[in-house]
Amino acid sequence: MACLLEIDRLTIRFGSKVAVNEVSLRLEEGEVLGLVGESGSGKSVTALAVLRLLDPAARTGGAIRFAGKDLLTLAPETMRRLRGRDIAMIFQEPMTALNPVMCVGEQIAEAVRAHQPKHSRAEVRERVLEAMESVAIGDPARRYRDYPHQFSGGQRQRIMIAMAIANRPRLLIADEPTTALDVTVQKQILDLLADLRERFGLTMLFISHDLAVVSQVVDRVAVMRHGLLLEEGPREAVFRSPMHPYTRALMGAVPTMSTDVEKPLAVVEGSQDITVAPLRECSPGHWARSGA
Repeated sequence: MACLLEIDRLTIRFGSKVAVNEVSLRLEEGEVLGLVGESGSGKSVTALAVLRLLDPAARTGGAIRFAGKDLLTLAPETMRRLRGRDIAMIFQEPMTALNPVMCVGEQIAEAVRAHQPKHSRAEVRERVLEAMESVAIGDPARRYRDYPHQFSGGQRQRIMIAMAIANRPRLLIADEPTTALDVTVQKQILDLLADLRERFGLTMLFISHDLAVVSQVVDRVAVMRHGLLLEEGPREAVFRSPMHPYTRALMGAVPTMSTDVEKPLAVVEGSQDITVAPLRECSPGHWARSGA
């Protein structure tokens, strides 16, 4: 498979604070990579850097290559053409990401018009209805004029996904797409993303703190803490044989059907310095740092 996205020694600083510390990742065409870690680990900041949506105060180093082009050096207008067309993002909280005084159909239509200016009004509407139907919004022609508050949390997330896929992007970044949803709706959203991946050949960067969710949808897993990449490898290798103590602690802190209820769950220690040992290959394609 060809490499679609390559993050090469990415560093992000806010003043004296290093939010991301020389992170390197590769994402192949058609692959789903899960980026895992607790809040503040640098996951979302890394994703925003790919789209060049960081606060102007941020200082970045390294390279982010998409289809061979370094996104960090592209002209702003070129980046705007890529953003939303070739690379799209599903944001964490649909109720704040959606405009509450604008009907959902027009919000999706805006995304289409921005990248398909030659489309007629009828063509744009057809593309919007197709996107709504693809994410299983029932009776899209009728619901086109509905507002975000008229949809449930799960349906609003589907609207966000419809907006993201309306232009058939090559790369979809899903930032905590199941946050605040109950487990039944979570499963529906995960099944939807799997179906869209199959139908449209999506490449996906899936960001989450929920290991149970990640285990269902990704091909490879990358674990971050304090801006450092601690472990990365195939899903089966990381989940069956986690090599870094932090990865093991994350997994031990999640109850399963086989958890001994008489024993306490593992505790993920609070903020602390991490030994910056080099990544080493523990098994084919499975890399981890030594130390805690």
